Amino acid sequence: MAYTCRVTRLTACTMKHLVTLSLVLLVACQQQEPGSITATDATPPTAENARAFMAEAEDKGTRLTETAARSGWLAQTHITYDTKLIAAQDAQVLALAAVDAASRAAPFDDLELDPVLERKIQRLKLKLVVPPPNDEALAAELADIAQQMRAMYGTGQYCREDRCYTLDDMTEILANSRDADLLQELWAGWRTVSPPMRPLFERQAVIANQGARDLGFADLSEQWRSKYDMDPDAFAADMEHQWELAKPLYDALHCHVRARLHEHYGDSVMDDSGKIPAHLLGNMWAQTWGNTYDLVAPAENQSSYDLNALVEENFADEVAMVKTGEAFFTSLGFDALPATFWERSQFTRPRDREVVCHASAWNIDAQKDVRIKMCIKKNAEDFNTIHHELGHNYYQMAYAEQPFLFRGSANDGFHEALGDTVALSITPAYLVQLGLIDEEPPASEDLSYLMKMALEKVAFLPFALLVDKWRWQVFSGELPADQYNQGWWDLRERYQGVVAPVPRSEEDFDPGAKYHVPDNTPYSRYFLAHIQQFQFHRALCDVAGFEGPLHRCSIYNNTAAGERLAAMMAMGTSQPWQDAMETLTGQRALDASALVDYFAPLKTWLDQQNRDRQCGW
Repeated sequence: MAYTCRVTRLTACTMKHLVTLSLVLLVACQQQEPGSITATDATPPTAENARAFMAEAEDKGTRLTETAARSGWLAQTHITYDTKLIAAQDAQVLALAAVDAASRAAPFDDLELDPVLERKIQRLKLKLVVPPPNDEALAAELADIAQQMRAMYGTGQYCREDRCYTLDDMTEILANSRDADLLQELWAGWRTVSPPMRPLFERQAVIANQGARDLGFADLSEQWRSKYDMDPDAFAADMEHQWELAKPLYDALHCHVRARLHEHYGDSVMDDSGKIPAHLLGNMWAQTWGNTYDLVAPAENQSSYDLNALVEENFADEVAMVKTGEAFFTSLGFDALPATFWERSQFTRPRDREVVCHASAWNIDAQKDVRIKMCIKKNAEDFNTIHHELGHNYYQMAYAEQPFLFRGSANDGFHEALGDTVALSITPAYLVQLGLIDEEPPASEDLSYLMKMALEKVAFLPFALLVDKWRWQVFSGELPADQYNQGWWDLRERYQGVVAPVPRSEEDFDPGAKYHVPDNTPYSRYFLAHIQQFQFHRALCDVAGFEGPLHRCSIYNNTAAGERLAAMMAMGTSQPWQDAMETLTGQRALDASALVDYFAPLKTWLDQQNRDRQCGW
C-alpha cells in the first residue's frame, strides 16, 4: 500500500489504500474462484460460513495487495509502457476482487456475528468508493465513465495562440505571477477541460447510487458518511461543528488577506470588502494561500534564520536528511528503520530512467518492507516532507500485525494527520537540539511562522469541507443536475468567501476542475486530518510535559509521547476511531479547539490589524 500526501501542494496528491483504487476500473462481475465460499439458496448463510468466507477474502486480499504494491512501485520508479500496463492490470485484479468480496458478504448482513467479524464485513462494503450495481452492463458503464473522466483531467490543457499550458504550467504561474489579467485568463482556461465531464458525472451518480442501494445504503452520500463509526448525519453535523469552532480564525485571516491583496491590486481588480476573487490567492483552486505570503506577511516580525539555508549547509546529502528523520522516531522509542528501507527506497531522481518524483510512503508487503519515494532536494520543504512520510511508514509498521482488513488508519484522516503531527514538531527547539541553530529565536518572530502555517492549514479548512458537502448534495438528490455549478459556487462563496473572477453558468462544470472529483477520491479525510493533527499535537505535548505556546512544542526525544503515539498506531482500524482518538488524546471526539490554541497569537495580531476594516462577506 502507498500513501501520498500534501494534498494542498500538488494537483494529483491523494491518500489511497490500494484496495480502494476506485474499485470500478473494470466490469465488477468476476467469476468466483473454484471452491470460493459464499451463501446461496442451497447453502443458507451461517456464522461458520461467514468466518470461512472472511478467512478466504483476507488471504486473497493480502496476496493481491502485495502484488499490486510491487507492480505499482515499479511503475512509479521505472516508468515504461510495460511497467504501467502491468501495474494497471494488477490494480484491476485487486479492484475486482474487492468488489466481488463485498457482494459475496451481503448474505451475512443479518446474522448474529461476533463483533470482530461483523466489523470486517462492514469494512468490506465501505471500502467501495463508487460501488457498481449488481448489473453487468451498468458496472461496465460505470467503469468506462471513471476512465473517461480521469483521461479528460489527465490530458487537459489550455491553449493560446502562442502556446499550450499544462496544469503544472498554470499552477506555477498562479503561484508566482502578480499579473491579474493573466491569472484570470489561466484560471478560466483550466476550467475549459471540465464541462465535457458533466454528463458523465451525472450518469455516474445515478449508477453509483444504485450500487450503494444494492449494498444496503439509501444512496452514495449515506455510504460515504457511514465510514466513521457514527450515524452518517451525526458525522456531517460534527464536521459543521468543527468548522464553526475554527471559523473566527479563518474569518480574521480572510479579512487581513483581502485587505493586503486590495492594497496590491487596487480597485480595478478587486473590492476592499466582500469576497476575494479566486484567481488572486496563488492557487488554482484557492484552497491554500501560501503563495500570497510576500503580500500579507507581518513586516515587523521576520525570521532570523532561513531553514532552506540551514538544510543546504548542514546536510552532506539527501540520505543524511532521511537519517535525521529516522532519528526523530528513534528518539521517541521506535525501532530503527529496517535495512531494506535504505536499500529499496528512492531518495533522489535517477539519471537513467523516468520516475514519479511526488513524495509517497509505501509498505509493500504489509510487514517491514517500507519505503519512501521522493526526489529529495536540500531545502526546508523536503526536510519537513521527509518527517511526514516517515510518519506514514512508522504507522504502517505499527499496525502490520493486525488482520488484513484492519491494516490502516483509524479513520481516513488519521494517516495524514499523523504525518503532519510529526512535522509540527519541526520547531526552533528541535533545530537547536539538532545543532542547526544556537538558540531559539524570541517570541516576536513567531508571527511570521504562524502566518505561513495559517495560509496553508487554516485557509484550507473550508475548501476541505465543501468538496464533499457538494458531492453529498449531488448523491442524495438535494442538488439537482441542472444546478451543479450554481451549487458549487454557493458553497464556495458561503464557506470560503471567494468568488469566481469571471461569470459562471450551468454550461460550466467547475467541480470537475479539481482532481479529486473526476478521480472519485473522497475529500472529508483532509478536513479531518487538518483538525486531528493539532489535536494529536496538543495531547502529545501535554504527555511530554511541555509548557509554553503550543506552536513552540516539539516532542522530539520524549519517549512518553512516543509510547502514547505507538499505542494508538498499533490499533489500526480494529476499533472505532473514537477509541483510537481516546488512546492518544483522552478525548473521544474531534476538537478543533487545539487548532485555535495553536494559532492564538496570530489571531490576536490579526484582530489588531483588522480593527478598522470591514470584515466578513
